[in-house]
Amino acid sequence: MNPSIIISNLTNPTLLFFLLGIVAAMIKSDLEIPPQISKFLSLYLLFSIGFKGGMELAHSGLNKEIMLTLGLSIVFSILVPLYTYFILRRKLDVYNAGALAATYGSVSAVTFITATTFLTDKQVPFGGHMVAAMALMESPAIIIGVSLIRWFSNDDTNTNHHSVGSIMKEAFSNGSVLMILGSLVIGIVSDEKQAEGIKPFTSDIFKGFLAVFLLDMGIVAAKRIKAFGKAGWFLTAFGIFIPLINAALAILIAHSLGISDGNAFLLAILAGSASYIAVPAALRLAIPQADPGLYIPMALAITFPFNIVVGIPTYYWLLSVL
Repeated sequence: MNPSIIISNLTNPTLLFFLLGIVAAMIKSDLEIPPQISKFLSLYLLFSIGFKGGMELAHSGLNKEIMLTLGLSIVFSILVPLYTYFILRRKLDVYNAGALAATYGSVSAVTFITATTFLTDKQVPFGGHMVAAMALMESPAIIIGVSLIRWFSNDDTNTNHHSVGSIMKEAFSNGSVLMILGSLVIGIVSDEKQAEGIKPFTSDIFKGFLAVFLLDMGIVAAKRIKAFGKAGWFLTAFGIFIPLINAALAILIAHSLGISDGNAFLLAILAGSASYIAVPAALRLAIPQADPGLYIPMALAITFPFNIVVGIPTYYWLLSVL
């Protein structure tokens, strides 16, 4: 892989603001983001990601390969949190296992963008609908994570609280889930010319708000990093091997179904990445009991750099030998 791509992403201003947050917490600075501002940033990021994904899906239309790819993306976003939750429960409590399961069932937008640059350098074509696949994979993972926590937690002795209907109602009515799903639907049905009017809000200022959000996440994560150290070796291995397994499965299944190499590669990237934008934004609202000092460093400090340096060329190599 071209070293300039790695350097470009590791010096991305949004990621550097995350590091600034860590530094601020380590030197015990009084720098902080007010809670209400943090909540607004979380909702904004969910809104923007969902809306842009809906617009992309509306533009791409539907054919057999697109439908297969979108279907597979949803399947992975459901199955990954389901099976990883039970692996994580060997070391973690219900809340943190559910939060990490949601994190790894979802996706990393920066990893996805890096992968598209890689394909462009290799002159491998891919479909624009993959952006919609990325957006579609956010919500199911959050819903499954929240549902698993509601099902297995002992916070409420009322058995109705643990019924399937109660869990699904709570999961879908949760503000963060409703925001990203609703934004996705609105993006699909919106008139293109009318949607141009809010493009500056959904696109132009996105990275600025993301930078401030990651600054806040850096502060929170650094203050709670000790929790990560308690299960460090287990979680480090999890953050490396689970993405490899998920990506390899995505490549094998996509290839067997006749999905083009470029789209199969991006599906593998989505299946093998972990979210440090949309899911943390949702978890701050939906699962406040979960520790950001676990799920943010896992996604951002382990899985993200692994995918950038090792994962992308490995997944491409695997696809090329099939």
